[in-house]
Amino acid sequence: MPLELYGTASCPHTAELREDLEWRAQEFVEYDVDNDHTALQRMLALTGGNRMVPVLVQDGRVEQIGWRGLGCYVAAASESGAYPGR
Repeated sequence: MPLELYGTASCPHTAELREDLEWRAQEFVEYDVDNDHTALQRMLALTGGNRMVPVLVQDGRVEQIGWRGLGCYVAAASESGAYPGR
């Protein structure tokens, strides 16, 4: 089963982790939680509500949150204006 990478397009730490996974030829599926509400909800369930990205998941378990001690905060839908009507 491939790794799951939860992050955002605007987070440089997500990009750094993605590049590291690609360099190590790790198979992974990436989810942009800014644009995918279902992925955001899944990430929040996996992390116990932690809104820090990137999040790396293997076999349904969180392996790491952040990258080298750094990460980006994902705003709640009500804070960002995202997901209108929800």
